[in-house]
Amino acid sequence: MVPVFLTKAVELLLGREGRSLHLKAVGWATVALALTVFAGSWAVLAAEKHAGHTATITSYPRALWWSAETATTVGYGDFYPVTLWGRIVAVVVMCVGITTYGMVTAALATWFVGHEQRRRHRLTAAAEQSARHVREETAQLLHERFDRIERLLADAGHGPRE
Repeated sequence: MVPVFLTKAVELLLGREGRSLHLKAVGWATVALALTVFAGSWAVLAAEKHAGHTATITSYPRALWWSAETATTVGYGDFYPVTLWGRIVAVVVMCVGITTYGMVTAALATWFVGHEQRRRHRLTAAAEQSARHVREETAQLLHERFDRIERLLADAGHGPRE
């Protein structure tokens, strides 16, 4: 049985068709990272179980803490694998963590750039519309002024002869 909050979180991150590609990428990356942290915790604990007294990862809470700090590349050094298989798990957790955070950073950067481009496009379109309106208004005012000058000249007898 899956907790309701977990299904709601997955639905929120991945569920809607109308979501942008950026949100979908961040959602899938978050799910992949969470699965890797939990699976990495279990795998490193299994790998370190027979390491003897040199093992620093001896319980699931310690393994979970190690996996989280390894995925985020913090690496305090308080817990570390001492076996070959534990170190292989560490490499996998590090690679997935680095890749995931890179994807999230790239998605956020792309979203910010796209948002700024759309804002500039709207401003440019508004400026072009305003300039077009000013041109049309200026042309109308010039036509009215020229018509008035022609009438004044015609009334004074200097106008064009028809």
